[in-house]
Amino acid sequence: MASQAGVFWLESDPASGLNLIHTLAESGEGSVPLLPDTLGVRSQVNGYGGGALCAAPDRLFAIESSSQQIYVIMPETGIVSAVTDDASACFGGLVWDRHRERLLAVREDADGQQLVAIRQGKLETLHQGEDFYSAPAVSDSGRQLAWISWHLPDMPWVSSVLWLARVDDDGMLVDARPVMPFQSPTRACVQQPVFVGETLYVLSDHLGWWQPWQMDESGSWRCLDDTQADQASAPWQLGECQHLPLPEGGWLRVRYLNGIGGLWWQPDRDALPQHLSTSYVDFRCLTRQGDRACCIARSSDRLDAVLSVDTETGQIHVLAGGEKPFGEVALSSPEPFRLPESEETAFVVSGFYYPPVRSQSGQTDNAPLVMIAHGGPTAMICPVLNPQVQFLCHQGFAVAEVNYRGSSGFGRDFRLCLAGQWGVLDVQDIECAARHLVSEGKASAQAAFIQGRSSGGYTALMALISSAYFTAGVSQFGVSDPKRLRELTHRFESGYLDWLLGSFEEVPDRWRERSPLMQADRIQQPTAFFQGGQDTIVVPEQTQLIATAIRANGWESFVQVYPDEGHGFRKASNQADMLTRLAVFYRQCLQR
Repeated sequence: MASQAGVFWLESDPASGLNLIHTLAESGEGSVPLLPDTLGVRSQVNGYGGGALCAAPDRLFAIESSSQQIYVIMPETGIVSAVTDDASACFGGLVWDRHRERLLAVREDADGQQLVAIRQGKLETLHQGEDFYSAPAVSDSGRQLAWISWHLPDMPWVSSVLWLARVDDDGMLVDARPVMPFQSPTRACVQQPVFVGETLYVLSDHLGWWQPWQMDESGSWRCLDDTQADQASAPWQLGECQHLPLPEGGWLRVRYLNGIGGLWWQPDRDALPQHLSTSYVDFRCLTRQGDRACCIARSSDRLDAVLSVDTETGQIHVLAGGEKPFGEVALSSPEPFRLPESEETAFVVSGFYYPPVRSQSGQTDNAPLVMIAHGGPTAMICPVLNPQVQFLCHQGFAVAEVNYRGSSGFGRDFRLCLAGQWGVLDVQDIECAARHLVSEGKASAQAAFIQGRSSGGYTALMALISSAYFTAGVSQFGVSDPKRLRELTHRFESGYLDWLLGSFEEVPDRWRERSPLMQADRIQQPTAFFQGGQDTIVVPEQTQLIATAIRANGWESFVQVYPDEGHGFRKASNQADMLTRLAVFYRQCLQR
């Protein structure tokens, strides 16, 4: 986040697990916390948050983790004070409206969401009636406002709508209307609207890929880059930005190809696009400050970095981060792989393979293999530095991560493959990937494990149910009872499970067949479960029930609960303990 007051970002504190605000050190390089660790910043809108930090010219706005209220922070003095006092709601997607010196936000309470403005402690509702809101954007004159909405049961990567409205002298919206590309009835996902002057730019996948489009004042749409590649990731969180239109027709964008994000830059409309900073593999949170842009960049061998990009020359400077976290310790380098094309599907499944460190230049066909199913399941694996993967590689394991059908980053059709097929296609693709790597001499044919977090844990359990290929499986706060999750889940995902499995009322037998808990008698391999005691999405009782059912069938099932964690482990001590226990579990399975 860049403003006249400086550059600011969030870093997770390893001891507390809180997101803390950091800014540049006085030297101009490296980072220092802006405030003591008493102020954690995180939004809980939609359960996944986003847009929890916003910069005005001389101040910051942040959403405090525990209260979910908005605070204003004066960087010069460190003074912090509350802006909202609304215990019934949480906020996210913060945007500063400089024309009226007010804050725009998404407000969420038990009844739904609204697009709101907050000025001098007073909250005004700008728009309501849609199920979900995101990404408010103000034109340079302050006379136009754009945003995104969507309705249940859709997720924002299945179908969403771009809205546009005029803003009157009092700051209220006039003639708010949905804007469709070409007035087409085709369902599409639109995200990340941004203005340059009064011209609106947006990313839309109505032609099959998240591509950048320009909309002029007459309402006509023009594609700015018809490359068949997603130029955004799935909008799980609010406040994301992966494209920046620049003056004189230039732009800065992220483009995903084969699971790797590239930063592309064009200084003006007549120049040729250039691929910048090829040592990084993913880019997030693009923001512009005058003639420079800032972003978070991730690589395969270093910590995340805050980059500054000169939008006139393309020169890149690392402002903070980017350190080698393990010094000169050898790391396993990711090797891209693609499964052989099949007549059964029009899609090519790919992923990244990490050889065991001790065999980097030697034989790997005797290395046990750990297959990792990513979460979401509509997420994407990029070959970014993952200490958990590196730990396993240092323990002598080969590791592979797979972008199975249903992952984002490979176009709309690939992303929607998982409709009604969760627990089938993801499982097939991961097992096929494991067999392929073994056939290529990348791992042992005698020991293949599967693990996953959240929905990836569900995929791991379903793999044990449907196949005898895997030696053992690990679920890290994974879904084992979809029916129970459907009853308890938050509004954001309340229609998602019916999309993934089919309507519960129409296909109840499918729900039983795809329930690891209901099919636990078919699991005939050792399992391990790692669970947060405060998890409200996959509640601890759900994990204990399936572990008990597996033990009742005579198979080992280990459960480790971390009482102070929720859905995802944030504290370094708990993460380290989990990895140690994970390695012990795998070694015990190898000795059988």
